[in-house]
Amino acid sequence: MQRRYVSIWFRQLLSDWQLIRRPELSEIPFVFAAPDHGRLLITAVSPLAADAGITLGMKAADAKAICMGLEVLDDKPGRAEKLLRGLAEWCIRYAPIVATDEFSKDGLLLEVSGCPHLWGGEKSYLKDIVSRLKSKGYTVRLAIADTPGAAWAVSRFGKVTPLIPGGEHPQALLALPPEALRLDEVILARLRKLGFYQIKSFIHMPRSVLRRRFGEAFLLRLAQALGTEPETLMPVVIPTAFQERLPLLEPIRTAAAIETAITRLLKVICDKLRAEGKGLRKGILTGYRLDGQLIQVTIGTSAPSDNAAHLLKLFQLKIDQIRPGLGIELFILDVPRVDDLQPAQEAIWSAKPGLDDGSVIRLLDRVAGKMGPQSIHRYLPATQYWPERSIKNTFSVSEKRICDWRTDLPRPTEMLAAPAPIEVMALIPDHPPCFFIYKNTQHQVVKADGPERIEREWWLDEGEHRDYYQVEDDRGRRYWLFRSGHYGSDQPFKWFIHGFFA
Repeated sequence: MQRRYVSIWFRQLLSDWQLIRRPELSEIPFVFAAPDHGRLLITAVSPLAADAGITLGMKAADAKAICMGLEVLDDKPGRAEKLLRGLAEWCIRYAPIVATDEFSKDGLLLEVSGCPHLWGGEKSYLKDIVSRLKSKGYTVRLAIADTPGAAWAVSRFGKVTPLIPGGEHPQALLALPPEALRLDEVILARLRKLGFYQIKSFIHMPRSVLRRRFGEAFLLRLAQALGTEPETLMPVVIPTAFQERLPLLEPIRTAAAIETAITRLLKVICDKLRAEGKGLRKGILTGYRLDGQLIQVTIGTSAPSDNAAHLLKLFQLKIDQIRPGLGIELFILDVPRVDDLQPAQEAIWSAKPGLDDGSVIRLLDRVAGKMGPQSIHRYLPATQYWPERSIKNTFSVSEKRICDWRTDLPRPTEMLAAPAPIEVMALIPDHPPCFFIYKNTQHQVVKADGPERIEREWWLDEGEHRDYYQVEDDRGRRYWLFRSGHYGSDQPFKWFIHGFFA
């Protein structure tokens, strides 16, 4: 497929932004200025100020002398970049890859291959982008061509149609000035000195001559515009490997229409996942509203799934969270996390126990969708001796344990995340406690078993060993206590409670 690129030039980005916020300034000339070595220099000019002869880079004091009643506004560092990024995210509705213009800082570059036909062709595509941005208050110029460099050049310097047919971008560049190649001022000064005021004056000269006079950077920019050297765009939002877009001919607002749109997206994305042997673990549905706002809902699965019906049920739990406003005109379904699907095996008995049963997994997904994934916990044994490191939490039901649970010695059914200090009265040297105080409550010990010594894993950290005791108080409650260190050592010993038995 032939690649196509769109360049969007915001001719007066900051002044348009200010006029959107303060429409009363439409009758007043104003500029933005920022300090530079003790001077205020103009960084953005409104249309009325430009008509008065004020230009970028002029001193604010000189500008006031030229234009009476000029309003000078403070320009904050990074304001234009932040505004441009917001516009880039808004433009993702037109193409998955949208990048900010790193050369001039006042435009966007879109890779639109395969997108214009959704709007009825490139002409309608450009018209829709222009009309939508103008309706928001921005003055823009657009162009579409086979390379980012050619689209950039035509959008800023072209005097012909902004729609450059495939393969005709070299001819579209010929009559443009050298500035259209995104060259720095030093190279441009050399070109003017030699009388090169159009690209056609030097485009057919030998590369060795051009390299000797203007350098390698000049040749790179020329080659990028012509398409003989690739140019990589850095998107503001990196698209996922599995993504599906659904532009809507008419904005939708009802829950039934939203469900229909989700069904269509899931059918396509699940076919793609199935073809790659993958299953969805996390899905993000983004809706683009008419008012420019974005809405998002996210689902997750306990195991990889390519079952569109099951995934639809998870999204149905979230539909009431989607606020369509005046209407949603585009849906994008991203699958940022996938796992390999385990091929189903034929068996005489279809019922499978525990987490191998697909119905159990689907139930867990629905519970997580209603109550949140944090409400479901699964634990596996870890190959560690230290009790608090011997258990790990996992969010995947397909993960297998790498070791067996320890069953040769009893372990508490509930273990504290961190041992809690207690006060103990115990005989020495290795007798269990006679009583202990935990949370200001005294517990009289009537039965005890131990000690079980657990050595610290010296290759992970340093410290004392632990002597664990199982104790039962006079009310029949059982606890897991330990003494850190031992009597007679140089280090003081302490007692802790670590768990509770059923």
